[in-house]
Amino acid sequence: MAAVAAPMASRPRASKSESFVDNKRKEDIRSANINAGRAVADAVRTSLGPKGMDKMISTASGEVIITNDGATILNKMDVLQPAAKMMVELSKSQDSAAGDGTTTVVVLAGALLRVCQVLLGAGIHPTVISDALHKSCGKSVDILTAMAVPVELTDRDSLVKSASTSLNSKVVSQYSTLLAPLAVDAVLSVIDPEKPEIVDLRDIKIVKKLGGTVDDTHTVKGLVFDKKVSHAAGGPTRMENAKIAVIQFQISPPKTDIEQSIVVSDYTQMDRILKEERNYILGMIKKIKATGCNVLLIQKSILRDAVTDLSLHYLAKAKIMVIKDVERDEIEFVTKTLNCLPIANIEHFRAEKLGFAELVEEASLGDGKILKITGIKDMGRTTSVLVRGSNQLVLDEAERSLHDALCVVRCLVSKRFLIAGGGAPEIELSRQLGAWAKVLHGMEGYCVKSFAEALEVIPYTLAENAGLNPIAIVTELRNKHAQGEINSGINVRKGQITNILEENVVQPLLVSTSAITLATECVRMILKIDDIVTVR
Repeated sequence: MAAVAAPMASRPRASKSESFVDNKRKEDIRSANINAGRAVADAVRTSLGPKGMDKMISTASGEVIITNDGATILNKMDVLQPAAKMMVELSKSQDSAAGDGTTTVVVLAGALLRVCQVLLGAGIHPTVISDALHKSCGKSVDILTAMAVPVELTDRDSLVKSASTSLNSKVVSQYSTLLAPLAVDAVLSVIDPEKPEIVDLRDIKIVKKLGGTVDDTHTVKGLVFDKKVSHAAGGPTRMENAKIAVIQFQISPPKTDIEQSIVVSDYTQMDRILKEERNYILGMIKKIKATGCNVLLIQKSILRDAVTDLSLHYLAKAKIMVIKDVERDEIEFVTKTLNCLPIANIEHFRAEKLGFAELVEEASLGDGKILKITGIKDMGRTTSVLVRGSNQLVLDEAERSLHDALCVVRCLVSKRFLIAGGGAPEIELSRQLGAWAKVLHGMEGYCVKSFAEALEVIPYTLAENAGLNPIAIVTELRNKHAQGEINSGINVRKGQITNILEENVVQPLLVSTSAITLATECVRMILKIDDIVTVR
């Protein structure tokens, strides 16, 4: 009997050795990807929150940038590992979806990767973890929406509060009382009544000018160019009741289409060429003058000089103000603001294509000059913001911070709900998901519970960056939320836990929901990768 049992016992063992699959490589690739993603998250983790540290980025060209905007830091990083690149893309997509919360989304993804690593180590299959993440993410969005407070666009105070919360974590946080209302007014002024949900930030032009302090930043009802008027021939520098033309052709003698050299053998021919040039330019200027136009905005030309000394001389005699080298990508904004049409050919130069303004003048600012066009008739729905700063670093950071504040207001316009900040929503999510995990069965409940624990990274990091005791703070925060105070959050300034809504620390719902959905999507993607194939 024993002799019969022996071959029976040995048979399955033989089949097992034949179908042996090497899972080691897949696990290695997965853990390498997770470690790379976590390394990127840890790099920006210290710059989360109002007390976060700033990063100094030194580029290869020797340029220095000081910022704590997650998207900017990651953008400038030279990341080689493909999974780490996904984290950089993640912050970019959060930047385009919500504009703010770019650091939060990366830190969150890093925390999720950490718990996934633990779950994988426990032997749970990646697909199971991925599905559980997907479920928890959907549930999180529902919980957040239930917590949110609706807001009306007429309630300007709430909008300003959320904009200043966004600015508080930036280098220029001391100017948040000035920049927040400015951002709100700028966005509200470009909303189209016919499409009230959509704000196009391209309608808000930010012009940077070195000099002064950030306090001197202001909005301009009209157009601002960081350019001088062409003074070469003594033309006018101030024009009232201006009729403005935006032209895309050159007021200079024509050139041959191909590289050719023309040989001039005697003086009479030379005189004839010069005379023809003069007549050509004069003919153009007479056509311009005939429409009553007295201000010309000339698009930058790459083919030949947009204006020559001769044409400037004649334009000055005709009392026409000239602003040259308007960038190609500004043309659309300029024509929308002035409510005029760009003119591509001198033959199409007609009075109905002009824009009208009360005043076009050159103003001195700091050590340079700018051009202001104000009192525009039938002005389009656009606005210009003139940002000032004492040095280039502050100026660039002020522009980035202002962009974040504008994005926050844009979020509120497209989804009109506010939630508390300061780690309150994350702790509340963690608590409710933890309770929900107990109802679920099997592996799923275990994964959801880990997901809930990962969300605590945000309040933990906030406390850590503010120099508080993170464990004590997060424990107390959990306790407050368990007692039903859902708006309790970390007040970084006082170093204790308070009702964050009363402290005016608020953020748009869209920032939090998109951060959680984008982070989980990215983590699920990294989880599903089990091999990296390099192709020559």
